[in-house]
Amino acid sequence: MSEPNARQGSPDKEPASEEQANRSAIDNTERAESASVPGGAGPRPTLGRLFLENLWAANTFTVTLLSLVLAMVVGAILMIISDPEVLATYSYVTARPSDAITASWTLVSEAYANLFKGSVFDPAATTVNTALSPISETLTYTAPLVFTGLSVALAFRGGLFNIGAQGQATMGVVLAALAGFLLPLPPVLHLLVAVLAGALGGAIWGFIPGILKARTGAHEVINTIMLNYVAVYFLTWLIVQNGVQDPVRTDAISRSVDASAQLPRLFGDGLRAHAGIIVAVLATWAVAWLLNRSTLGFELRAVGANPDAARTAGISVTRTYVLIMVFAGALAGLGGSQMVLGTTAAALTPLVVAQIGFDGILVALLGRVKPWGVALAALLFGALQAGGNRMQSYSGISLELVTVLQALIVIFIAAPALVKAIFQLRAARTARLQTSLAKGW
Repeated sequence: MSEPNARQGSPDKEPASEEQANRSAIDNTERAESASVPGGAGPRPTLGRLFLENLWAANTFTVTLLSLVLAMVVGAILMIISDPEVLATYSYVTARPSDAITASWTLVSEAYANLFKGSVFDPAATTVNTALSPISETLTYTAPLVFTGLSVALAFRGGLFNIGAQGQATMGVVLAALAGFLLPLPPVLHLLVAVLAGALGGAIWGFIPGILKARTGAHEVINTIMLNYVAVYFLTWLIVQNGVQDPVRTDAISRSVDASAQLPRLFGDGLRAHAGIIVAVLATWAVAWLLNRSTLGFELRAVGANPDAARTAGISVTRTYVLIMVFAGALAGLGGSQMVLGTTAAALTPLVVAQIGFDGILVALLGRVKPWGVALAALLFGALQAGGNRMQSYSGISLELVTVLQALIVIFIAAPALVKAIFQLRAARTARLQTSLAKGW
């Protein structure tokens, strides 16, 4: 009895090869996964089924898409409630429900159809200009939102909440306009100087809260909000000064920017889309590279994740805070410059910046503070604004409803638990899908 046992534990026996051991481990794993399939050890789920399971799982794409759907549903309800004629059909809904259903469907479908026609494409277009007009308007609204969204997103990745994109854009539009009609320069150089002046104006306005945060610990939210007011009142004061105000006008409007400093049109003079959208795409790529490929981007993300740990690792938190706000301000300033160098009016007014700074906060949140996500979110918001104009003109829907839709989208995205509960989303199975793809299922 002892002899076989001794031979069995003898080191002379040849051990199993490493390849055989790995194959055995893989077989055991596959048998375990097959056993985990409901109903016992059955056939493995197909790749299509795994894809559908992953699509309906609680991942970022699904939650964002369903947030858009929920916002449109709530928007449809608000349209029905705000229309007296449609609402009147519900007073006798028990007698003739078809009237209420038909009226509601007609109102909502026409409104969203006009939203699409005003932002993407109008099937009834008969000329090239009318066919390109919707997308041209969308790109015109999108360009400045990309810059202000990137401004907020970049600061957020660095641990700062930049509420001052509105003021930074205002200072950007001021310096861009001043360079546009005060400096006598040749065409290409004039445009380049005006764009850089806009970036410089925003960078200066971002440097102030950055240095205050780094040196004194002053909260950037308070500082940037206060600087927004300073920038707006400075713009209002500047417009009516001699040499800036249009000499042939008595209202608050500046001289027009020289043609040599205006951004060229993409689709000709008849449409408003300009080269600013190209600059916006390049800026998105640059910010993505900065965050993911550069040493400065690594330091920025490290400070945003844990400033104390970053300081312990030898990263200058003070320097990083200043650079974050300078870069964020420059981006917002570029967005502001689009409002005067890319528009047909090309002049300063008290409302020239509109609300692009505050809308940039929504764009950054919708884009999950990721550069390319911000660009797509800006495109969506630009489409909503462009289509909202047609929706108001042709369907009688208030333009403020588009703002409500934007707010609803952000609310649902900011509350993913609510979306998951409404649609009963499962936990994400990305890892399982990737494993299946790797094994060739």
